[in-house]
Amino acid sequence: MKKKAVSVMLATAMTATLFAGCGNGNEGNASATANTNDTKQEGEAEAETEKAGEEDTRSEMAAGGGSVYYLNFKPEQDEAWQKLAATYTEQTGTEVTVITAADGTYEQTLKSEMAKEEAPTLFQVNGPVGLANWKDYCMDLSSSEIYTHLTSDDFALKNDAGEVSGIAYVIETYGIIYNKKILTDYCTLDNAVISTPEDINSFEKLKAVADDIQSRLDEINDTFGYDLQGAFTSAGMDGSSDWRFKTHLANLPIYYEYKDKGISSTDAIEGTYLDNYKQVWDLYITDSTCEPGVLSSKTGDEAESEFGMEEAVFYQNGTWEYGNLTNPDNGYLVTEEDLGMMPIYIGADGEENQGLCTGSENYWCVNSQASPEDTQATLDFLSWVIASDEGRDSIANTMGFTTPFDTFTGEYEADNVFIQQANQYIADGKTPVSWNFSTIPSETWKDGVGSALLEYAQGTGEWDAVVSAFVDGWATEYAAANGQ
Repeated sequence: MKKKAVSVMLATAMTATLFAGCGNGNEGNASATANTNDTKQEGEAEAETEKAGEEDTRSEMAAGGGSVYYLNFKPEQDEAWQKLAATYTEQTGTEVTVITAADGTYEQTLKSEMAKEEAPTLFQVNGPVGLANWKDYCMDLSSSEIYTHLTSDDFALKNDAGEVSGIAYVIETYGIIYNKKILTDYCTLDNAVISTPEDINSFEKLKAVADDIQSRLDEINDTFGYDLQGAFTSAGMDGSSDWRFKTHLANLPIYYEYKDKGISSTDAIEGTYLDNYKQVWDLYITDSTCEPGVLSSKTGDEAESEFGMEEAVFYQNGTWEYGNLTNPDNGYLVTEEDLGMMPIYIGADGEENQGLCTGSENYWCVNSQASPEDTQATLDFLSWVIASDEGRDSIANTMGFTTPFDTFTGEYEADNVFIQQANQYIADGKTPVSWNFSTIPSETWKDGVGSALLEYAQGTGEWDAVVSAFVDGWATEYAAANGQ
């Protein structure tokens, strides 16, 4: 859930590159001797013939077989999807286009793309609310091969008629990522408020540690050679970052209110835990690498870099960040051994028994209004993604996903320290926090809460505006979404 650009992969791009390479080679040999040139031209002619034969074979395979257009939700996995799509095209001849929406723009991009003649054949919704918006475009997947590989029907998103309108493709976890090395070093200082990172099991202890680190940045840097700028990374409210707070952090007060009431959705949130929401947000914007007044322009990439370069100890994000933080091409100082994840504590009763936030908002849907050839091509592509060696390796080992499919076993189980930690919390008897933000009534609600959070942080608004956006905005948006 990061980065920013919209990227497109056309299935013909690889072939075009191959031919461009041959063309450049011919130009480079223009001054060679006649005999050498003749020999090379003969070899190149054979290569061209072979490539043309491969193209003819792929064209025959693809003829009448339809094509796939996937509108991808996850920018951080864009490169992996482009490579996977290219591999599938090479193997089958089926044209696969992958377009990735920029952070925070998926719904807007989906609306725009669905209005085009060449609309996505594969897209995603984030749960029941998203399904309500796109139910007329969701093919019933009850008889699809991919549905038969779900490990539980809990991962099938069904409409009012009981049809399988969407299938979850990744189970994810988020919390507060922390640097174990820095936190362990901090614990050795005189008067450190904890003796080990595992001592943090409540908001009270998290705040005590963060406050102490923020007040001792120079001491920590001088003692251990770090370049810490703050306890927490910047809580950026740019579109590439604000979802972390107006959606993922907002899940905590929703979760605890639902838990108290024994419900899984509501037409009117009461905001019982908004004081808790406030104290966490205050912590994020106070014990930070930057002043609250600049949060409007701070991006998700900046927060990631601050953590990766050991400028901050704590970073709210999820399992999807594992690949970015451990990618050697990014040049980060943090290593896999340094990574830990703890629950987001907000000061609720019993939170010492709380685990990480685990669930899914990522459901594949096949466009029922696409041609029969394209829908079949899309179903075939999905089957290949979850069953082939190439697909499973990319999903598990490159993208780092934990999936709900029975095909992902052994070497195709994601090697991700955050996932391992989530499992350890469960093994220790901690209760995972469910993803209730999929019941948020609309994107407009999220935007209203996000704007109010930013105004409050900048000192241009009051917390009452956040409460109003959260509570009144929920009732208004729920009524609008349900024709009330």
